[in-house]
This record gives sequence, structure tokens and C-alpha cells, in this order.
Amino acid sequence: MAESSSRWGFPRLRRAATSFPGNLHLVLVLRPTGLLSSAPSPSSSTDLGFRFSQDDFLLKMPVVMLRSVGDLLRYIDENHLASDFTAKVEYCQSDWVLLRSSIETFAVTVKEIAQLLQSFGSELSEAELPDEANAIEFLVHSHTHRYRQMKDDIRGVLKEGRLLFSNLETVKAAKREAEEEREIQADMDTVRRLLAQLRDMEEAFDGFFEKHHLKLQQYLQLLHYETSFQQMYEVLERLSGREKEIASVGSTVVQTEQLLKDLETLDKHAQEEMSRAQVVILHGHQLAANHHYALALIIQRCNELRHLCDVLSTAMRSKRASLTRTRDLMLRLEEALRWCDEGAYLLASQMVDKFQTREGAQDALQYLSSHQERAPSALKSSQDHLSLEFEAVLTPQLQSQITMVTEKLSTVQSMIRNREQCLKKLADVQVRPIQLVAPRPEPDQILLRSKSPLFSPKHGVDFNVLNSKFSFDLLPGKRAARRNNSQRKIEVMHDYQGNRSCLYGPNPETDSEAEDNPEQVTRHIIKELIATERIYVDELLSVLLGYRAEMEDPSMANLLPSALRSQKDVLFGNMPEIYQFHSRVFLRDLQGCLETPESVGACFLQRKEKFQVYERYCQNKPCSELLWRQCSESPFFQECQKKLDHKLGLDSYLLKPIQRLTKYQLLLKELLKHCVEEHYRCELQEALDSMLELLKSVNDSMHQIAITGYQGDLSQLGRVILQGSFSVWISHKRAAVRMKELARFKPMQRHLFLYEHAILFCKRRDEDNHDRTPFYSFKSCLRMSAVGITETIKGDVKKFEISYSGREVVYLIQAPTVEAKVSWLTEIQKILSNQPKLHQDEAPSLPASDNLLSDSSSEVCVSWGGASVEGCSACLPVPHSSSATSHSHRFRGEESTHSSPAHSDPVVHSPRRSWPIPAHSVAICEGLEDWGATDLSAISDSEEEDQPTPLVAGRYRVMVESSMASNDDIIFNCGDVIQLLHEDSSGMWVVKNISRGEEGRVQNEDLHRILGETC
Repeated sequence: MAESSSRWGFPRLRRAATSFPGNLHLVLVLRPTGLLSSAPSPSSSTDLGFRFSQDDFLLKMPVVMLRSVGDLLRYIDENHLASDFTAKVEYCQSDWVLLRSSIETFAVTVKEIAQLLQSFGSELSEAELPDEANAIEFLVHSHTHRYRQMKDDIRGVLKEGRLLFSNLETVKAAKREAEEEREIQADMDTVRRLLAQLRDMEEAFDGFFEKHHLKLQQYLQLLHYETSFQQMYEVLERLSGREKEIASVGSTVVQTEQLLKDLETLDKHAQEEMSRAQVVILHGHQLAANHHYALALIIQRCNELRHLCDVLSTAMRSKRASLTRTRDLMLRLEEALRWCDEGAYLLASQMVDKFQTREGAQDALQYLSSHQERAPSALKSSQDHLSLEFEAVLTPQLQSQITMVTEKLSTVQSMIRNREQCLKKLADVQVRPIQLVAPRPEPDQILLRSKSPLFSPKHGVDFNVLNSKFSFDLLPGKRAARRNNSQRKIEVMHDYQGNRSCLYGPNPETDSEAEDNPEQVTRHIIKELIATERIYVDELLSVLLGYRAEMEDPSMANLLPSALRSQKDVLFGNMPEIYQFHSRVFLRDLQGCLETPESVGACFLQRKEKFQVYERYCQNKPCSELLWRQCSESPFFQECQKKLDHKLGLDSYLLKPIQRLTKYQLLLKELLKHCVEEHYRCELQEALDSMLELLKSVNDSMHQIAITGYQGDLSQLGRVILQGSFSVWISHKRAAVRMKELARFKPMQRHLFLYEHAILFCKRRDEDNHDRTPFYSFKSCLRMSAVGITETIKGDVKKFEISYSGREVVYLIQAPTVEAKVSWLTEIQKILSNQPKLHQDEAPSLPASDNLLSDSSSEVCVSWGGASVEGCSACLPVPHSSSATSHSHRFRGEESTHSSPAHSDPVVHSPRRSWPIPAHSVAICEGLEDWGATDLSAISDSEEEDQPTPLVAGRYRVMVESSMASNDDIIFNCGDVIQLLHEDSSGMWVVKNISRGEEGRVQNEDLHRILGETC
């Protein structure tokens, strides 16, 4: 019963008493029998050891030491003792200990399982759920794995408990006595209770984890639904934003139709997205039907998506209806305008001579009645009814269009009514046919007409002189060279630049308010621009229908001059192309800028390539004027003018495109002046620059077509960059040529054309004809690849040098102003800086003969590419060394160092074909090489025989002896060096004879005579 300690004979009673399940009242100690204990005595070591052990003192109960089993029977019945004590009870200590330890171990295991389940449940309840779907999925997987492990543990413990219960049943079946059965039954009840407890814990754990797993699954579903909702919400918001960007009202029919197309495309895309939104909403309803824990949130999200879809669909329908109504209104207005144009054409095309008969008047009346029957529905409604009908889509711009169309309708209807009344009178009364001839205006009427604007206040464009020649100078502020007083020219005057009353009315109070309100000023300007543009388009149409189309009318063939037959493209140029551009494109673009006047700059920039049609028109204008002068007295034009009821002739209307082109840059300047926003200012400035560049290009091209005598293709020289008149001197290295240069002392007046690949020297000449039309006689051509420049010439800031062929020929050029010199030098430097690259690109394509030119080669005019142009009357030789030496003389900014016997300015002459070409140059007049550059005089060209060239201050050599040239009795001998100081108020020159030290005044004509040129 009591285990022994390590030392034999000393039982450990205290531990046995502690482990005993009941209360101890008496301890019986049966001394073991053995070799050493066969004859125990009261004073043996065992008794002594036991007596003095600690247990004796710790146990608070009696301990009886027994000597034999027989002594034990005195205390315990033998029926209660096992067979080990020679009793009748069958008992196995090891089996009992094993059974008890199994029961106790099972109980402990059940307790541990309960603690594990409680700990795992607390962990699941207190865990924070992440906001990412991937994390949630990982969490579900890990929790499920642990749940399965716990289930496996529970199943193992249940299996162990069932096995223990089965063993107890087996032991119970082997027991025969009731007492033993009761003890086994108690152990079975304990095991049964533990098994029931374990099953309850398993069921509770299953229920808890099922709820937890459902929660995680629903949370994951909610995350996915929120993601789908956010994506769909953003898509619908973007669609709503795109829908708001589409205007609900267009400015033109084309724009409105484009807006409708954009809206239809957007609607198609929106329907697809809204179908996806309906799928998201349906998924939300399915989650709500499955009793999702976030039921309220899901229902709210579904309602938000449904509301967005409804709003977008409503906005689409409303905008489509608005655009459709706007298009219907504009189509009505266009139909009405088309009817008006057809009516105006019908009125203009009816022949006056046919009205003189009853049948002709009735036919014309029938045409008018038929036209009235085809009147559009817009004519049947007044302006107020039309405004009320389309009130929902009406804007100020549409209202103004309705007003304009209504006014035009009333005008055309009034014209038709008047014509009908006249025709009815003619149809009722027989009258003799009378040939109407337009009376020629009196001279004073012509003068009055020429001083009045071509466009009256209803037209809006002003200029001064009519029925005159076409001027080349289109650029604002530019004036032509000095001409004869009898010469007539056309100058486009822009009086509104200094007086805005033509734009805003004569009221000074309105002007002061406009000055204070830039927005009002710009609005007035754009209104004026649109109004004049519309009038300009109408007038172009009237010219094309009233004149050009009439040239094809068989009934007018007898009045058409023979010189005009098949010449309408010459007389009118490309006016139909200009009309198509302005009526179909540009006018509509301008009307779209009515609400934002500053955006007109972008309108000009977008269409700047289209404005090139004016260049072709201007280039054709001289031919058109020549044809007009030949046929202007034709009855055909008088008849057409009478039909159109024009107060001015056709030539005045042929000038309108040129005048209109010059008007745009002034309006852009005015808009730029009052524009505030920087973005629009940049666009307006760029548009203004493009229009000025166009005017310059047109102006240059007009000068270019007046070049005569150039035997080659000017297009090969590239585009015209600059052109202008200069005073030119020429000097040559060759001695024989330089001797001829000393013969005359005046500069040549040359008109220079700077191309991309060459410089042309021309002489301006005026034809002595109807209007003294100028033209330019070609003199010489310099290839840019052989040109060098010297920027600074001592003594005159307006002079610069152009050297050619390695300074074989040097041109000293005096610009009219310093600004002109700077602009020319800048452009020449740009061209020369690109020459090396150009040579590399073109070197393989040059003919081999171009590299073999020598001093004795025939003189040819060299084109830009190096190819010779044969037959030119004023050509330059290109020596073999020109290409190698010309580059060393480019971009020279130092002072010129040439000197000359008679002057210190470089001498300039165009070489003649008959001049000898020596093999070597020689130096002459070495004694005069110390003269300064400020003392240089000018040498004249022997070809300047038309009129004396104006003199300039400087030193000259007297070529004709005279003692009567001066009013102050100054004597001039041949060879004297004189200096022209200045010209006084009376037109006489103050001259100093340096050779004689005398000074006095000399008449201009006398100076020309003594210098070797007669007036």
C-alpha cells in the first residue's frame, strides 16, 4: 500500500497520505518479511528508523506497526483483503493503477481540449479584419486549417475515451461481486460524463467556427462589392463629365451635327457601362437577399448607382433633344437664307428687256409666284413665334441669327413684292420695249465717289480712291517710292484705327464706356468683324452671280466683248475659291467666336493656310486690271451693274478681296489692344503676325511678278525673303573695268530681291501708260553660295558690302534706313549660315562643268544650284576660285579698306558683255589710296540714262570743266576734287573745291553737268 523509499525499510507515508483520495484515520504498517527481518526485535533498526523518521512527526494520526498478516486481520476483515495478504479478494495492483491512470489521463486531456478551444475562440473573436481581399483570403485559409487540426484532436480524444469506456465494460463483465461492480460502474460513469462533455464542446466549437467563417466570407464579398462599386462609380462620373463637356447648343449646323455624333458615341458607351452598373446592382441585391450583415450599406450603394444611371440617362436625353431642336432651328434658318439667296439671284437674273412685253412680264411674274410657293415654313412664323417655339434652346447667338434671317427675309420679300407690282403693271399695260443705257457719271460725281468709302456704313469697309491701278504695297504704313504727281494709285485707308466711331458708333459717351470696359470693346469689334464678313461674302456672291455667271448666259452673249470670251478666270481670278472659303468655313468660324471674342486668334491660326488663296488672287490682279481696262466700257458690264443696282463698277468690287485682306490685321490689332487674358493674347499676337506675314508675302510676290528680262525660272531661286530699293556702287578687281568706274560719280538706284538661294539686282522702270505701272528690269543675279558680306562701312551707318566671287566684284549698298540695313544683314547671315549644309546636300547633283569655270569662261547668270542660265543679258562671271574664296569674306564686320583714285567708297558697276577681261588685275591711282572712307563719291552706271540720280554728300571728281556752274564764281577744272557738303533750303548744294580751296553754292543741274551727266 505504501511505496518504500530508496532506503529499504522506511516507507514514505506522507506522500501516500497526500495521494489518498479519502480521509485517513489510522495507518497500519505491515513490516515486510525478508532475510534481515526474520527475527525482529522491538529495538531493531527498522523500528528505530521508523520511529525517528519525519513522517512520524508530520502525520497527525496513529500509526500501528504490524508484525504479520495475522495482526492485520485483527483490524481488517479478510473478505476485504486481496490475495497478496492471503485473503479471498482477487485484486491486481498493476491493473488497478493502469485503469486509474487511464481515467485520470483522459480527464486531463478533456480539460486541455476545453482550454484550447476557449483560447482559439477568443483569438478568432478578437482578431482585426484587414481591408484587403488577399489578406482576408489568407486569413480564411489559415483559420480553416487550424479548425481542422482542432477537429482532428477532438476526434482523437473521443476515440481514446470510447476505448477506455469499452475496457471498463469488459472489466465490469469479469467482476462477480456487487462491490466491485459498483466501483467499475462509477469509473464508467466518469468516463461517460467526460465523453458527453467533449461532444458538447465539439458541437459548440463547430457552431462558433461556422459563424466566424460565414462572417469572413461575407466580409470578403463586401470588399469585392465595394471595389466593383467604386470602379463603376468612377466610370459613371467620367461619363457624366464628358456629357457636361458637350455643349447643349451649337453655333452652326455642322457643329451641331458633330455634337450630336459625339453625343451618340458617348451614349452608346454609356449604355454599355450602365448595363455593367445594373449587374453590380443585381449582385448587391443578391447579397442582401442572403442576409448579409452589411445589408444597409449594400442597399445604399445600389441606390447610389441607380441614381447616377438615372441622372446620366436623363442628361443624355435632354441634351439630345436640345441639340436636335437647335439643329432643326438652324436648318430652318439655313433654308430661309437659301430661299433668300435664290430669290435674290432670281431677281438679279431676270432680264430687264424681257419685261417690256406682256408675255415676258407674265413669265417673270410666274417665276416669282413659283418661288413664293416654295417658301420655307420659317417664313410662315414671325420672329416672336419662332423664338417662343424654340425658347428652350434659344441663346443670344441664335436670337441674333433669327433676327438677321428675319430682316433678310423681310428685305427679300419686300424686293419680290416690289418686283411683282412692277411686273403686274407691265403685264396689264402694253409698253414699247426700251433699251436702257446706264448714263456715264459726271466728272464731279466721279470725284465725289472716289472720295467716299467703297463700303457705305452698311458695308463697313473704307478706302479712298477707286477705279485706279492696283498698288503693290499692301503692308500697313508702307508707302511707294517717289513718283510723278500725275500718277494715280490705290491706297487702302483704315480710318477706324484712329477713330473707333466707325466700329462703336459716334456717341462719345459710348466710346468712353467702351474704353472702360475692354470686354464690351472686344464684343463690339467681333460683332463688327462678323457683320462686315457677312457683307463681304454677300458682295462676293453678288459679283459671282451678277457678273461671272452672266458671262455664260446665252442671252447676254451679244453684249459680251470678244476679248472677254473664255477669260472669266483672268478677270475674276480665283474669286470663287475665296467665296467658298469665307462663306462655308471662315464666316461660320467667326460666328462661333461671338461669345468669346478673344478666341478669334485661334480661328485665324487654324485657317491661315487657307488664306494663301489671296496670294494667287493678287498675282492675277494686274492681268485682271489690264483686261478690265480693255473692256470696261462694254454694255455687258453696264447691264449687269444695272441689274444688281450697284452704284460702283465691277473694278471696285474686284478690289474688295485685297482691301478685306488688309482689314483683318487692323481688327486683330484692336482685339489685341483690349485683350486681357495672356493665353488669348498669345493667340491673337500669333494670328496678327501670320496675317502680317501673309501681307508681306503677297506684297513681295506682287513685286516679283513685275520682274522682266530674267531668262530662267524664278521659282528655282526659292521664296522671296526681302525686297527693296537701294543705292548701289560696284567695284571690280580687274584694271580695265576699274578705269571705266572712274568715268562716272553717281550711285545706281537698284531694286534688290533677296531669295533663299540668290540676290537679284533690278532697275525700277515706270511705264508711260494709263497708270504708269512699275516694272523691274533684271540686271544681275548673285548666287548665295559665292556671296560674302561686310557689315560696317566707315562713314555711313546705312552702308554695307556684298562681295562676290572672292571679292572679284564688290557691291557697296546704301539702305534707305538703318532698320532696313539691319533686317537685310540679318536675313543674309541666316542664309549664309545654312550654305555649307546646302552645298553638302547638292554637291553630288552639280554638273561637272560648273567646277571647271575659269576667268576666260563665257559670262552666264548663275542660278542657285550652280547650273548656268544661258542667254541672260546682265550676267556675272563665276571664276574657278570663287567657291573657295567667297567663304573667307563672309560675315566681316570690320571697316572696308578699299581705296580708289577718285573716291574712297567702293565702286559699283554692272559688267557689260563687251568689256575685256584681263588675265591679271592691276593697281591704279596709288597716290589716292590714303583717302578716308567718308570721302568716297559715287560712280554712276552708264545705263542710267532715264533721269539724273539724286546726289548724296561726299567727294567727287570733276569731269567737265566749267567756270559758270557756281553762283559764287567758283571755278571747276577737269580733274578737280570737290566735296558736296549739304543741300540748302533753296535746293542748291554747298560745294567745296578741295583742289582749289574754294567754297560756294551750285545748282543741282550744274553739278550733274560738271560731274559728267546731263539732265
